[in-house]
Amino acid sequence: MNTNIIKINKDERINCQIEWSLSFRPLVAYLKRRLKTEQTIKKEFYRFLLEKIEHENALVKNLTVEDLIKHKDTLELIFTILTPLMANEKELYWALSTPVPDQIFFSTDLLYDFIQKNVEQDNLDEVHKVDKEKKQAMFIYNMILERFYNYTPLANSEILYGYKNPQTGLTQYYNINVDTQFVDIVYNKKDLPELNFEQFSANPQDEKEIAILKTLLPLNDFRFDGFTVISLKDVTLQHAIDGIRDALVNHTYQDEAYGHIIQALKTLAENGQIEFGLLPLLTVNNKPVFDDEDENSSSILMNSAKAAGLDEQTLYAQLEAYKNDPRPLFFNKITDEVIERIPFLDIIKKSGIESYSLLPVFYNNQLVGMLEIYSKTELLVDEKLLSRLHVAMPFLGQLFKYRIEEFNAKMDEVLKDKFTALQPSVQWKFNQQVWEFIKKNKGKKKALNIETVTFKNLYPIFGAIDIRNSTIERNLALKDDLKVQLNKLSMTLTTLRKVIKLELIDKILFNCRNWIEKTNGFISSSEEDLLNEFLEFEVYPMLKYVEKNHPNTKDIVSDYFESIDPYTGVAYENRRTLETSMQFINTAVGEYLENTQEDLQKTYPCYFAKFRSDGIEYDIYIGQEIAPDIPFDLLYLKNIRLWQLQTMVDIARLTNGLIDKMQKPLLTTQLIFIHSNPIDISFRNDERRFDVEGAYNIRYEVVKKRIDKVQIKNTNERLTQPGKIALVYYNAFEANEYLEYIKYLQEQELLLRDLEMLDLEELQGVSGLKALRVGVNYNVIINAEDISLGEKGKVARTKG
Repeated sequence: MNTNIIKINKDERINCQIEWSLSFRPLVAYLKRRLKTEQTIKKEFYRFLLEKIEHENALVKNLTVEDLIKHKDTLELIFTILTPLMANEKELYWALSTPVPDQIFFSTDLLYDFIQKNVEQDNLDEVHKVDKEKKQAMFIYNMILERFYNYTPLANSEILYGYKNPQTGLTQYYNINVDTQFVDIVYNKKDLPELNFEQFSANPQDEKEIAILKTLLPLNDFRFDGFTVISLKDVTLQHAIDGIRDALVNHTYQDEAYGHIIQALKTLAENGQIEFGLLPLLTVNNKPVFDDEDENSSSILMNSAKAAGLDEQTLYAQLEAYKNDPRPLFFNKITDEVIERIPFLDIIKKSGIESYSLLPVFYNNQLVGMLEIYSKTELLVDEKLLSRLHVAMPFLGQLFKYRIEEFNAKMDEVLKDKFTALQPSVQWKFNQQVWEFIKKNKGKKKALNIETVTFKNLYPIFGAIDIRNSTIERNLALKDDLKVQLNKLSMTLTTLRKVIKLELIDKILFNCRNWIEKTNGFISSSEEDLLNEFLEFEVYPMLKYVEKNHPNTKDIVSDYFESIDPYTGVAYENRRTLETSMQFINTAVGEYLENTQEDLQKTYPCYFAKFRSDGIEYDIYIGQEIAPDIPFDLLYLKNIRLWQLQTMVDIARLTNGLIDKMQKPLLTTQLIFIHSNPIDISFRNDERRFDVEGAYNIRYEVVKKRIDKVQIKNTNERLTQPGKIALVYYNAFEANEYLEYIKYLQEQELLLRDLEMLDLEELQGVSGLKALRVGVNYNVIINAEDISLGEKGKVARTKG
């Protein structure tokens, strides 16, 4: 043990504000309390230490760190009491410090050497960078709030530091924990001020919050007495896993995230000479492919093949063979004999690689990719290395699954955009441009670029039908299904325990019941991932083992697996019900819009584009350039606006009429954005879609995207509400036209006489928005079945 003094806080800005004294008085009080309650042999040990402290008069008074050098034997006794009895001091990062951590006066040799090498040489970097004065203020105020106001911050007192190991070249991570149980705090004034904790976040760390605390609770009003216990814990492996998990939770699996994950794998391996490659299994028509345009590719196999100019079909044939027989491959040294058996290793060796291994990665028992382990030197991939990497395999499975879904979504997007038929209202313009393109390029070796298809001075019409609280409903459905699944698992394990004797069942049953408790509250994305890990890597392998080796349990296990079938199982019933209801609404609304817009086109041609998410959005553009041969008049614009308001009424009543037919009743909101000025649109050849042109016109798109969740000014109320139609606008003259339409539909008893004229909150880059909001009269009955079946938009209205 070491009694050398180490100055750990060189910033005196906080220390000069605080009155503190170093003493063992809080420890003495603690020992006296324990003597009254302790019944074991520890009691004699506590008594011995207490008598020793009291016998040495200097130790019951205020001390200086220099005084304690003379009392090393007493400090060693304190170390013995405050650490596990069997702990080896040569393996502990442990120290005693002043009550406000400033100077360490007693420490293990391991901690002393670590600080001497790293802290004093400034080799340690705090992972979460915080100003030192602010950090110390946070620490002190957390103590004060906990002691005097019983307010415990959610964040603990641990601080994460990174240290680059010069031997491996890898960063190691340490948690520094400061134990303050032997620190007494005294308030020097008479009465503590009251605090409004609504002003503070879960962990006071914002400069504004600290400034409030400094005003209400000046640090010079408090006195600190006692000492602190400092300990370090190596959390490198956990930090590596957390880094991979964070990348998954935040879906940051592109760009620099691949590099972070590979670095985390190297940290797990504890060897800076090992390299890793990530190779997701992308397929087209169920055949493996490689996205050679992916700049983030980390696969040494694919990069070597690309550099060597290897024929794609040869490489794909190798991947197909592996896909059909996925198993670990280990080549600790790539020799000529190995290359003769497995030819693709030749291109890897030519890249300077001497050792190469390939591990299959699974997600839900499906192969989703491969993990490459390679080195430029001979490398032994043994059980110790594999066991370290095993903990990361579920996360890599999820990572590859995300990459595959992203690839498939990109394929679908291009497929739909590239091969979707053009609407008749605009196809004439494309035909014209194609003909001009053919004429200009006839006989030329190098084709000119085709001109952009543009329509100018079109009037935009935008509407959105959204399913109310769809995200909340999805989360609730997932939570309810998890409860069903875990209760079913608990019943299954309980039954199995009666049939066979296997201690592992009790352990898994215990974990299962813990998860049942957790699902009664909020489940975060990271906890959901942990639950999936538990089910996939603990529960399912055990159940399959039991089913295989104990035939009398087959019916019990099969019944559980039937319950978690996504298509028929009871554990997916809430999610299936929700999706069915959402699809029911979207299909009915989509068919209705398609049918009604066909009739609208007969009045004057317009461009109509419909988009589906959790609800339905649509854009309509009308103007002279859509139909040059038909004179355009603003009368057609007024007609389409009245049509839009009428269809929103019909859709509101349509979806309301569907409620009784849905297993999961869902409500919709209806939104219209009024924009009176004409805009220009162009067809993006690279994206195969229309988009607005010009800075002013882009503003229209920005507003469209931000108003779906806008709130009424100075309230927390959302503008869009079920049973109402909301119309957002900028200028009063825009609203006046729609006020006439609303009045007309009120006279028809289609809208209620509850019109509201509202100011809306400012949005990012958008201010001055206003809105009209009016209720829909549901007493006018619509034959919802006729609408959803496609009666060309004809709505049966009957006054109730």
